[in-house]
Amino acid sequence: MRYKIDPDSDRVFIEEFRRNPVGNHSPGLMRVLNTLRYDPSGRQIVLFCRKPFAEWQIGEMPADRREPLVFEDSPIFTNRDEAEWEIFRRRWRAATGEDINLPLKSPENA
Repeated sequence: MRYKIDPDSDRVFIEEFRRNPVGNHSPGLMRVLNTLRYDPSGRQIVLFCRKPFAEWQIGEMPADRREPLVFEDSPIFTNRDEAEWEIFRRRWRAATGEDINLPLKSPENA
């Protein structure tokens, strides 16, 4: 049986991810991330690096992997943490129906 995110009890992991989108995460956040990365429809929201260490773009991987990725025209991210945060917010919304209306909070602006 797959883990199902409980917005009330798993909400604590939003702040952990917001402060550290890339790097080591607690076991609880890893459980949430692994759940968010799976979409039963087969369609996946993905992050594509357009220019190494410089530009990232959001795309959708289709259920039929023979089909091409579909990329959004904008936004183009110049900060990987911001791009990862946007992916997290979208996946959280898809899994829970709740919006996360918080900006990225990195160590520099914490």
